[in-house]
Amino acid sequence: MDILVTGGTVFASRAAAQYFADSGHNVFVLNRGTRPQPQNVTPIIADRHSLGDRLKHRHFDAVLDVTAYDSDDVNDLLDSLGCFGTYVLISSSAVYPETLPSPFSESYKCGANSIWGKYGTDKISAENALLSRVSDAYILRPPYLCGYMNNLYREAFVFECAEAGRPFYLPSDGRMKLQFFHIGDLCRLTELILNSSPADHIFNTGYPISVSIRDWVKLCYESVGREPEFINVPKTVPQRSYFPFYDYQYELDVSRMNRILSDLTPLEDSVAGSYEWFRNNRELIIKKPLIQFIDSELKEIMK
Repeated sequence: MDILVTGGTVFASRAAAQYFADSGHNVFVLNRGTRPQPQNVTPIIADRHSLGDRLKHRHFDAVLDVTAYDSDDVNDLLDSLGCFGTYVLISSSAVYPETLPSPFSESYKCGANSIWGKYGTDKISAENALLSRVSDAYILRPPYLCGYMNNLYREAFVFECAEAGRPFYLPSDGRMKLQFFHIGDLCRLTELILNSSPADHIFNTGYPISVSIRDWVKLCYESVGREPEFINVPKTVPQRSYFPFYDYQYELDVSRMNRILSDLTPLEDSVAGSYEWFRNNRELIIKKPLIQFIDSELKEIMK
């Protein structure tokens, strides 16, 4: 297939571009050319908001839109495309209001989420713009993505703490649960959708069983060959100042996804793969001052 992937240079979009290129497809990546490109792809160096007629003469069997964050992103790309087959939008679990009963189902009405704010409402606008113009498009709603090429300061933060032999400052009792989805499984799910055209068009994605933050940190430390020493932090300390996730627990109902993809990558394998990638790509991590806060303020608070 000839596949257009938006982005293609960072985490999810790069992993998708590389996955389909490695699978033998003709992959075109649309980006501004500010970062190194994946291997064996054809770059289209342009801003998606000012494409003009550059894509009008091309036919794509599939469009994999990983970098659409609002309606303008979707509409400007659609205005510039010529003929295309299947359109797949990578959306987000942030489209569900946190007030809904968990696990969130695809049948739930989307709405504002106070935790995710504008990010969530913009994703809703992207979905609505797409479905108003491409009624048979597919929409994937992942929770937290994990695995190789993850340049976000999530696993990377824990890996750094583990490598330095630091005790880990754990929010509250560590029982809060997180739902992840392996980036390779997201690519495999997309491939299955392109190949089989399932009747359902909106899919929650993720591991069916969430993991406590305590167990997730242990997996990260174990990948480094360490055992964490935990220090429990009271809820009075803002969680995001020393930990990479919001104090927000939710779960997606992924039974619809499981009907077409059930053999998921074990979370421990995903974490191990993430650490292997991290070891060789430390300079690509987008760091946040979590360790600085721990050393300059949290240690004093915890005395």
